[in-house]
Amino acid sequence: MNMYAVPSPGIPGCPPGLEYLTQVGSLLIVFLLLLFLIHTALIGFESNNKYEVRNVMGQNVYYAVEENDCLSRQCCGPLRPFTIHILDNFGQEVITITRPLKFSLNDHCIPSLFTLCTLGYLIQQWHPFSPKFIVANEHNEPVLKIHGPFCGWSCLPDVDFEILTMDEVSKIGKISKQWTGLLREAFTDADNFGIQFPMDLDVRMKAVMIGACFLIDFMFFETTN
Repeated sequence: MNMYAVPSPGIPGCPPGLEYLTQVGSLLIVFLLLLFLIHTALIGFESNNKYEVRNVMGQNVYYAVEENDCLSRQCCGPLRPFTIHILDNFGQEVITITRPLKFSLNDHCIPSLFTLCTLGYLIQQWHPFSPKFIVANEHNEPVLKIHGPFCGWSCLPDVDFEILTMDEVSKIGKISKQWTGLLREAFTDADNFGIQFPMDLDVRMKAVMIGACFLIDFMFFETTN
């Protein structure tokens, strides 16, 4: 079986490189643990995170690589600013995700802006007990909401963040942090995420959902080494 997903030809109105997203209703984001262990466990320094984005058949759709400097990784931990470059199977960058630097004793209690190039934004809403986000389009107009579980998410084996319509009446999908095994959870901050969304959802919003996985991982599941 081909380990790489075959992209569709150009589709009118679809940003270049995102054509394949029109064909899928779910994706899996896999942390590349081996590279993490080589750089972190053996060398002793936190390395840039690397991921694969796969379809339900396990084929690679995109690769994602974090970019920042060593000082930010060591000193800022999960609060660090970063850029994540998402590349297709031909090595062409199709999505650019940025998170600005911010300072807070509690990363969960101040607004967070996550920009996906010209595709859209993810904006954190302050809430004392649950993670809540607004998903906005490229014009910064609210389109969807993401709601996380009520407290205690760090101790759960599987954690779901629900994707809701703006009126919060309908659940249209979810982002799931998936259990990856006791030893891996105990000794690394490596997490896998699954995304489910409607097949006919705008590809720009699908791209924002991919970006949301990275922000959720950094904010709620990544620990300071």
